[in-house]
Amino acid sequence: MSLFGTDGIRGVANKDLTPDLAVRLGRAAGSWLRNSGGGSAVIGRDTRKSGPMLGAALAAGFNSAGVDVTTLGVSPTPGVSFAVRTSYTFHLGAVVSASHNPAEDNGIKFLGHDGRKLSDTAETEIEALIDNLPSVAGDQVGALSQEPQLLSAYESWLSDQLPERLDGLRVAVDCANGAASAIAPRLLRNLGAEVVSMFDQPDGTNINHECGATNPGMIQQLTVESNAALGIAFDGDADRCVFSDEGGKLINGDRLMGIWSAFWKNWDKLEPPIIVGTVMSNMGFERALEGLGITLERTGVGDRYVAERIAETGAKVGGEQSGHIIFSDLTPTGDGLLTALQLLRVLRKSGCAASELPPVFENWPQLLVNVRVPDRKVWQQATDIHNLVAMRSGEFGERGRIVVRPSGTQPMIRVMVEAEDSVQRDAVADEIVARVQQDLGGQVQGRVDLTHALGD
Repeated sequence: MSLFGTDGIRGVANKDLTPDLAVRLGRAAGSWLRNSGGGSAVIGRDTRKSGPMLGAALAAGFNSAGVDVTTLGVSPTPGVSFAVRTSYTFHLGAVVSASHNPAEDNGIKFLGHDGRKLSDTAETEIEALIDNLPSVAGDQVGALSQEPQLLSAYESWLSDQLPERLDGLRVAVDCANGAASAIAPRLLRNLGAEVVSMFDQPDGTNINHECGATNPGMIQQLTVESNAALGIAFDGDADRCVFSDEGGKLINGDRLMGIWSAFWKNWDKLEPPIIVGTVMSNMGFERALEGLGITLERTGVGDRYVAERIAETGAKVGGEQSGHIIFSDLTPTGDGLLTALQLLRVLRKSGCAASELPPVFENWPQLLVNVRVPDRKVWQQATDIHNLVAMRSGEFGERGRIVVRPSGTQPMIRVMVEAEDSVQRDAVADEIVARVQQDLGGQVQGRVDLTHALGD
C-alpha cells in the first residue's frame, strides 16, 4: 500500500507517523535527491507538538544521505514553497504538517525545486528507496542549520502584492493556532490594517481546535462583532483560507475565485476567461460564471490536480471550495496569505463592501456525507456502488450531480449530492450512503449541508 496520499503522508504522530519512519523517509528522499543531482533541502513545520520531533528525524534522514538541510522552524507551507523556488541553494522542500487535521496528527510532504508538490512518479520513486536505504559516512554526511530569518523574504514578497495598502481598514483574522499565528497579523498590520485576531496563541495541542478555515463560524462571528470589513480564517499550515463578509456571510473558495475573476475581467486582465474548479464546485457558481462569460473547468479534488489543469488551460486562477487557491501568475501552489491579500486588493480597489462584490449568486442545495471505512482502497472494486451512482446520475441529468470518492488523506468515502431540489438530493444521498455502509462496512462520521457552509 502506498504511503503517500494526495497531500503527502499523514497519520497519528508517533503511531502511524513515527520518528523512525521520518528518518527512513528523509534518507530515501535524500538519496532520490542526490540521484537527481541535488544536494540540499529546506524544512518548515506548523505548530504541532510533534513537529520538532518529526522535523528533527526527517532532517537526520536527509543528513545521513549526504544532503544539507536548512530548517525554517514554524512556517506556512507556502513559505517553504517560496524558499525552495526562489533560492539557488535549495533543491527540495519538506513540510512537517497535517494541514487542517487535528493536533494529534502530523504529516510530511515534499516540494520540488519549482515549489510544487512532487509528482506521483517522484513520490513512488522515493517510496521504492525506503527498503533499500543507502547512506554516507564520516565527513560525507550533510550539514544542518537553522535560518528562520529566511521567511522575511517571503513576507516582503507578500507585502509587494498589495500596493494599495490597507490603511483605515479593519480586518478580523482567525489564525487557527497554526503557522499563520505570527506572520498573518504582523503582515496585515504592516500594510496599515487594523487587525482583530484570535486563535493566535499556539501551544502545540490547540491547532485547528474548533477554529480556523474548517470552522468558519468563529470568523463569521468575530467579523460581525468587531465591525470588520472582512474576516479571514486560515488553516493549520496557512496554505488556504476562507472569508466572512462584513455581515457574517461565508465567502468560500468558489465565491472568492468568482469575485477575483469578475473584477479583473472588467479590467481586461482575465485571459483566458477560465477558472479551474473541482468536482465539488457548486452548480450555482458555474451558472453565475456563465453569465459573466467565464468558463469553469472542473478537475478532481486536490490542489495538485487543480495545478495540472491550470497548466493545461493557461487559467489565471484555480482552486477548491475549501480555500486552496492558486494564482498562476504569482505562485505554483496554494497560499492562504496571498489569497487573503488578493481579495483585500479587490476590496480596496472596488470601493464597495465585501457583500456587494459580484458575482452574487445562490448555491444549489449540496450535501456532503463522510463515511469512515476500514480501507478506502477497496472503493476501486465497489462495483455495485459505482453502478448505483451512475444510475442516479443519469436520472438527474442536468438537474443535479453526484460525486462519490475516497478521501486522499483519511479513511473516508465522501458522498456529495447536489440537486435543484433538496428533497431529491437528500433521498439520493441517503440511498448511496446506505449502500456504502452495507458494502464497505462504513460508519457515517459527518453530514454537512454545503449549500451555505464549508466542506473539507
